[in-house]
Amino acid sequence: MKRRKWSIFAMIALGLMLVLSACSNSKPSDSSDGDGKSDLLMGTGSQGGTYFGLGNEMANVWNNNIEGLNVTATESGASIENLGKIASGDFDLGMTVNLPAYNALNGEGEFEGKKVENFAFIGHIYPEVLQVVTRESTGINSIADLKGKRIAIGPPGSGTQTAAKIVLAAYGIEDGDYEQYQEGFGDAKAKLQDGTIDASFGLLGLPSSSIDELNVAVGDVKILNIEGDALSYVEENGGYSAFTIPADSYEWLQEDVQTVSAFAILVANTDTVDDDTAYQLAKVMIENADENTHPQSKHTTKENALNGLGDLLLHPGAERYYKEIGLR
Repeated sequence: MKRRKWSIFAMIALGLMLVLSACSNSKPSDSSDGDGKSDLLMGTGSQGGTYFGLGNEMANVWNNNIEGLNVTATESGASIENLGKIASGDFDLGMTVNLPAYNALNGEGEFEGKKVENFAFIGHIYPEVLQVVTRESTGINSIADLKGKRIAIGPPGSGTQTAAKIVLAAYGIEDGDYEQYQEGFGDAKAKLQDGTIDASFGLLGLPSSSIDELNVAVGDVKILNIEGDALSYVEENGGYSAFTIPADSYEWLQEDVQTVSAFAILVANTDTVDDDTAYQLAKVMIENADENTHPQSKHTTKENALNGLGDLLLHPGAERYYKEIGLR
């Protein structure tokens, strides 16, 4: 009888051990939507800007080609906000200009005293070209003429706003010297059309469909030059590079325009994006770019893949892919 009781107790104990073992080996996933997909949230930019449309197309390509992955592209204030929300853990991926990313890593500029260290480079997206847009009807012929005007400088937390303030400072125009509209080019386009504002800064792809649409509506769009000593100031203080917009970039553009550019890049939260996922993101981003219908996707190529990397950390997963194709 004692032997039988002992056998029963042993079986119960063994059953409990198996249950506990199963519980300890099963980890709840914060990134699962219940059907096995890994959910990633990517910050893009404002509606009407290049980031928003392109980011949604990028998400579609990843979701169609990476089994078990669900990337959602969401509207945001763009570069600075995206990096900040990666730091806080709200975003898993973010589109950003490379220059704010350098500042975030080093705790400089808009990230003074607030280093962001939990992000890494996944890949180059496209060259960003600063386009300072006005209309012939405003009588504005140069950026110096923007003093006292109504100007859209980009949303708070955007690379556009950072660039706009550097360019305006290069022409001696400081905060308070103009009426400031903190919004993306999508909203600014409508205000330019109805005359509510006089000019707008846009760090956009080239050509920009939004600028083309504005010219179709009003017929007198003008892009202002950044040149001379002001151009040198922007290069030295902002890290941007001189860039010439060729006249044939837009059918209505009569002559080349001198401006500045940087690189749009994709970065990932190293706390939430593992190596295997980063590998797949980089691989599909490059090898399936032809499935992306956005015009700027033509710049997402093997040849351009590491443009804008600089001193940023390359995500180990992405680095594995770039080693496979001979770029590292």
